Amino acid sequence: MTNKMKKLEGFQRKYLRGLAHKTKPVVFIGQKGITETLNRSLDDALTAHELIKVKYIDFKEKEKKTKIAGIIENAHDCEMVGMIGHTAIFYRQHPDEEKRKIAVPSR
Repeated sequence: MTNKMKKLEGFQRKYLRGLAHKTKPVVFIGQKGITETLNRSLDDALTAHELIKVKYIDFKEKEKKTKIAGIIENAHDCEMVGMIGHTAIFYRQHPDEEKRKIAVPSR
């Protein structure tokens, strides 16, 4: 991933959280934390859906969840747009303009 995603603004994050509201988690993080398999699943899900929910199963402390979210953001060039309870919402724009499903408002 060479083209770094632009940082989202507050209103864009809010818009994406609204879109994610009706979706279910597609990736689950268990006791092993971040593994090669998990990274593959995250990458596949972000490419297919752009906006995904990730459910923390074994990590209940906010600091650990936030740390893992940061690792995911860096590894997958995505951005966490929100965390509600044990579920985090991540967004990564599809690199191919023709395959993009989500049009993030610019103002």
